[in-house]
Amino acid sequence: MQTVSGYIEKIIYRNENNGYTVLSVEGDGDDYVFVGTFNYIAEGEFIKAKGNMKLHPNYGEQLFVDEYEIIEPRELDSIEKYLASSAIKGVGEALAKRIIKKFKLDTLRVMEEEPERLVEVKGVSAKLAKSISEQIQEKKSMRDAMIYLQKFGISMKLAAKIYLEYGSKVYNIIETNPYKLADDIDGIGFKIADDIAKKVGITADSKFRAVAGIEYILSNAMLSGHLYLPESILQNEFLELFGENIFDFTSLLIEMQMEKRIVVKKSTENNVYLTQSYYTEAAVAKMLVDINIKEKYDSNKVEEKILAIEKKEGIVLDDLQRQAVIESISSGLIIITGGPGTGKTTTINTIIKYFESEGESISLAAPTGRAAKRMSEATSYEAKTIHRLLEITPNSNENSTSIGTHFERNEDNPLEADVLIIDEVSMVDIFLMNALLKAVAIGTRLILVGDINQLPSVGPGTVLKDIIESDCFNVVRLNKIYRQSNRSDIVINAHKIMTNEEIDLSKKSNDFIFIKQSNPDNVMDSVISLVRDKLPSYVNAASNELQIMTPMRKGPLGVEALNSFLQKSLNPSSKQKKEKEYDVTVFREGDKVMQIKNNYQKEWFVYNDKKMPVDKGLGVYNGDIGTISEIDMLSESFCICFDDGKVCEYEFSEFNEIELAYAITVHKSQGSEYPAVIIPIYKGPAMLMNRNLIYTAITRAKKCVVLVGIPEVFYTMVQNTKEMARYTGLKERITELVALQEDD
Repeated sequence: MQTVSGYIEKIIYRNENNGYTVLSVEGDGDDYVFVGTFNYIAEGEFIKAKGNMKLHPNYGEQLFVDEYEIIEPRELDSIEKYLASSAIKGVGEALAKRIIKKFKLDTLRVMEEEPERLVEVKGVSAKLAKSISEQIQEKKSMRDAMIYLQKFGISMKLAAKIYLEYGSKVYNIIETNPYKLADDIDGIGFKIADDIAKKVGITADSKFRAVAGIEYILSNAMLSGHLYLPESILQNEFLELFGENIFDFTSLLIEMQMEKRIVVKKSTENNVYLTQSYYTEAAVAKMLVDINIKEKYDSNKVEEKILAIEKKEGIVLDDLQRQAVIESISSGLIIITGGPGTGKTTTINTIIKYFESEGESISLAAPTGRAAKRMSEATSYEAKTIHRLLEITPNSNENSTSIGTHFERNEDNPLEADVLIIDEVSMVDIFLMNALLKAVAIGTRLILVGDINQLPSVGPGTVLKDIIESDCFNVVRLNKIYRQSNRSDIVINAHKIMTNEEIDLSKKSNDFIFIKQSNPDNVMDSVISLVRDKLPSYVNAASNELQIMTPMRKGPLGVEALNSFLQKSLNPSSKQKKEKEYDVTVFREGDKVMQIKNNYQKEWFVYNDKKMPVDKGLGVYNGDIGTISEIDMLSESFCICFDDGKVCEYEFSEFNEIELAYAITVHKSQGSEYPAVIIPIYKGPAMLMNRNLIYTAITRAKKCVVLVGIPEVFYTMVQNTKEMARYTGLKERITELVALQEDD
């Protein structure tokens, strides 16, 4: 660690959104370049910084700053330079000279302690004097707070977020209840807050600590898809977290219920929810029941119209498809479920044609950009992502470094559609379903379409499964295979997997191929040969359009090992390609990458052939795949061109939002479809290697699926019907409401 002090000569680059800055500093008889996150920094200020000196290949030596402090300038030239640098709004070079001439070395003290005296200087009004004083005080307060927070190992970027959230209250919060940070600040969890608490001397048996611990466990459970935990499991995890029984657990739960932090729902066992989770689940149940209105219809007229559509489109609906169309006309809510090739698209298209003929307005949406694009192609009707349909919009909060977002469409501003069709509903978690239903006015027909056998949503809940299993709504299960005539073994074998019929892996097939390999090295070699040499011409697609999927992240054939191997083979290092190392991964121009967290504020553009923007919007989402088109070492930024045409610029600090995507987990493939899919089949954890996972992976392939590995492992997966259980109560909330209605 090196310490360097000096005057800030020039701000070379600054990102106002996150404070990332490159500074030119003159000090100790030499010139330096500082790189780091700085807040309220200005040319002319005197900085003392600690960090590590690194040699940049293009820009030479740079000090990567870990901590710093700004020391008030003490020389007249330095004070004048500081004031003239626009560090203080309203003070320019000429006014700075006049202020210095009047107050000399006492200038900064006067500004801070006697700002009313500034009116003695020509050109300074009482209003400007007050503004100057407030700015000086704010800068000093923030710097003091930053120094204070860094004592607890908090990064400068996180310290800035904390100060902007609490202001001068930060000292009291840190010293009395630092666990509040875990509630209020994105990026601070229980463990960071607990570490701060230990440093400020908060005792291990503090009630604040216990409450934060329970909320941490319940929040963490949501990452595994749970909306509640049974009390016994919660108590075991609580004891494991703290390592000793120092709290009265039962009394703690009672207090937290009284404070409305949790809800305990009695079932066969007490089920403990975070309050928001419970009321979200209850709200979804109520809205589903409320929109499920029966409509009267003329059956003869409806039959005539359906027959006319069949004749015009050259199709013949089976009984279940016809039932689905009629139910969509007669019900406020209908669920259509079925596997690949069962005619879901034909059914949806018939529903669209019917309501079009009635002059009804129709909106289509899906959870991801890829799924929405597929829906558009299948229906020739515009489909949006659910987020875009609901008009996601950033909150306007100038005092926040982490601006949130909200949906413009809600209960006060509902969607203007007579019919709303949502595809791939198995991917929709409880919170997105809640936001969607808020925007659906009673009287709008809601048609939910999905495959109940797909893996559940990444977010918490099993929404589609719970709605269907509640047995309270119209559900049509399509089961007749229509793509059989095209000899699609993908479709046939997908259905065989779910019905546990025998699959002959030695059968010669055009679109379902199994290559036997007994060890990871041979599997790797086959995978690279397929994706680079054999499959692109076979399915008439580029290598980057094909997708390798694996059940797990770790292990010899997990995502991490595969991506490292595939990057070297498909996009090797080159002098013509810029690259940037982040953590343990090297990202390179031309790399296939995936967004791994929702970023609702990320701005994107769509460009035409002349590189002119023709569309723009906000939001990139977990699972979006694209290619790194450019890495700019000077501005510390990179650009991704996503498969749906969106182009986004990122800062280097946002490399944590992406990962290489030559290979992805099967979970990340939901809602997507690829020309060809390659699946390594090798030993792995039984909880992952199950029927739903292999079914989901196979059904992502459009033209061809190739499985490479051990046949016995494939058969074991098909036989393994165990899924990781999710604790959700939507089914119970629905049945409770329906029972109450029936009693009335």
